[in-house]
Amino acid sequence: MIVRIMGEGQLTLADSHFAELNKLDDELLAEMEAGDEEGFRRTLGALLDAVRRLGSPLPDDALEPSELILPAPEASLEEVREMLSDNGLIPG
Repeated sequence: MIVRIMGEGQLTLADSHFAELNKLDDELLAEMEAGDEEGFRRTLGALLDAVRRLGSPLPDDALEPSELILPAPEASLEEVREMLSDNGLIPG
């Protein structure tokens, strides 16, 4: 799957990593619903770090459609809330 982190670029990520990412996504969703800004910042950072660690960057000149778009690290709680589906940022 091709994942884009807004403002950073794209990475390819194996489907086998999505169980780990979904746990962080569930935490992020719970913190957002509770209005926990500190927890939200921590978990968003952990989610993006996991994508960077587990994924392989695509070349900057690659023009592949992103199947998943994640917010930039500095995105506000409100900006991320607008990106959410009923399942969070990551489907599944």
